[in-house]
Amino acid sequence: MDIYFAGSIRGGRDDVGSYSILIEHLKQFGTVLTEHVGDEQLLKKVEDDKTDQHIHDRDMTWLLSSEVFIAEVTTPSLGVGYEIGRAIDANKRILCLFKKQEDKRLSAMINGCKEITVKEYDTIEVAKLIIDEFLNSV
Repeated sequence: MDIYFAGSIRGGRDDVGSYSILIEHLKQFGTVLTEHVGDEQLLKKVEDDKTDQHIHDRDMTWLLSSEVFIAEVTTPSLGVGYEIGRAIDANKRILCLFKKQEDKRLSAMINGCKEITVKEYDTIEVAKLIIDEFLNSV
């Protein structure tokens, strides 16, 4: 199974540690096409040969070829929101994970969309169980 994993990159890397753990967990189900999202050094790496258009086109190719779309949406990101919209248009099975926090609420545009399975979690272990349940139902 090809899995597209989305998480904030330029919008903030506060949750990159969680992304890395979740990506490692996802690998037992198939190939994570966007494994780089969990790389803590991603923003420090120089990709001089890759324009924003190249990154967009490459990621859209991966998204459209994937069987499922999973996003960690605790850190708001314009890019992840865009990807979710494109995944909806492509009729992908979509899971969005949001870490419960007293001072944050998930956007109504994500939480209120019937095409998206949204699950809140409080620990990374609970997030893994949610992923297991979602992928075992695919």
